Amino acid sequence: MPTKRLSMRRIHRLMTLRFGAGAGTRVIARELGISHSTVSEYLARIAAAGITWPLSAEMTDAALERLLFINGGVQAGARYRSEPDWAVVARELKRPGVTLMILWEEYRGVHPDGYAYSRYCQLFRAFECRLSPSMRQNHVAGDKGFVDYSGKRVPIVDPLTSVVHEAEIFVAVLGASNLTYAEATWTQALPDWIGSHVRCLRFWGAVPRLLVPDNLKSGVHKASFYDPEVNRSYAAMAAHYGVGILPARPYHPRDKAKVETAVRIAQYYILGRLRQVTFFSLAECNAAITAIVADMNGRLMRRLGLSRRQLFETVEWPTMRSLPETDYEFAEWRLARVGIDYHVEVAGFFYSVLHGLIREQVETRLTERTVEVFHRGQRVAAHQRRYGGPRHGTVPDHMPSAHRRYAEWNPERFQHQARAIGPSTEALILAVLAQRPHPEQGFRTCLGILRLLRGIDAARAEAVCARAIEIGALNYKSVASILELRLESRTAPRPADSAPILHANIRGSRYYH
Repeated sequence: MPTKRLSMRRIHRLMTLRFGAGAGTRVIARELGISHSTVSEYLARIAAAGITWPLSAEMTDAALERLLFINGGVQAGARYRSEPDWAVVARELKRPGVTLMILWEEYRGVHPDGYAYSRYCQLFRAFECRLSPSMRQNHVAGDKGFVDYSGKRVPIVDPLTSVVHEAEIFVAVLGASNLTYAEATWTQALPDWIGSHVRCLRFWGAVPRLLVPDNLKSGVHKASFYDPEVNRSYAAMAAHYGVGILPARPYHPRDKAKVETAVRIAQYYILGRLRQVTFFSLAECNAAITAIVADMNGRLMRRLGLSRRQLFETVEWPTMRSLPETDYEFAEWRLARVGIDYHVEVAGFFYSVLHGLIREQVETRLTERTVEVFHRGQRVAAHQRRYGGPRHGTVPDHMPSAHRRYAEWNPERFQHQARAIGPSTEALILAVLAQRPHPEQGFRTCLGILRLLRGIDAARAEAVCARAIEIGALNYKSVASILELRLESRTAPRPADSAPILHANIRGSRYYH
């Protein structure tokens, strides 16, 4: 590093000791706490600049500094050696493992009489100060991507109602190349937040090592310098892509100065150019934003001589990790408690879990197509997500054995069991179910009749059922009585073929209509 200059106060003290008190070089060095060679160098500068003692009243500190460090022949504006292309140096520094020492050694290999390392560093820092603010920080290629929402919104008009809705603008930028992505979303809620990340990474075509978000509630549950608590869905997305999440410190916008600058650029690039355009859909708005962002990424950056896209493709993309084969599917995590009916409620529908988890607290993972339930980190249930139809989705294996047997009761089951015995038995079961206003009301009767017939000869069972149908015995007790009294062998008395009885006390069939 270059030797630090003495302050003007110490230079005045040096001149006073030398010219006013006649002190020697080593005495001055000891007094000022510097080396005697430094004292000799400054005395040589004073002599070369023709400065006399005592100083005149017009000799200000600024004038003295100009005489010592410009007219004296060292520093400043003048440069007498071959210089490297500082824009190339700035680009090369973004490559992993590249340092100024390495670049200086390569420079001296081409220009043996070039600048020394200290002067080389000094000139590069001077060039770096002239870059745009977004390029001042030293961002390693492929290391960080910065994400945030613009504070400004874009209006979108509903074509049916003419109501104006304000859409958010999501902005993401890579640290080394400044490659920028932007899109409009309806909200800053978690589904939109993660969806924007998925589309952004697809746009980049690769994954940086870290993502630096602001402390947005959709991404960070609890902001903290030491241990920020990241939203579980956001963390799951990061794990899917193998990228780390490093939230910026609260109230420290310089932690994400890169995206703050990109947000400002996006505002005047996007909002400024689209201020007189009326959009009638989010897709239409995003199409316009995509065209503008493509133009922004394709423009040459001053002093570097490359566009963001070129800098990304040559410097940053080769150092980034490849994308996984599939995009991340958004999943929302919620806490729930298992009800007494061993179901949990998720988005207005009920999904079963093992009956042993009644009253236990579980976590649910909700995606567009599935609902998963976790207990103490273990998945205990998985269902296809419901958007309509019955509100309860029940897996038979989740039910207690008694509930499972009852749940399996249905007309087809009883009819199938009766058919296995014979046609008369099937006819009796159908008659029992048809007699009730609701088939479920006849399930217990059918179950009882089939149990009565269990273990007896099929021929006798058929005779019993035929007798029951013949006399209209369509309940459990009547069928049990037929079996107990062996009435199946008897035949019902047939009415005599004679004229009907006519009597004043007989009402006749018309009385009932």
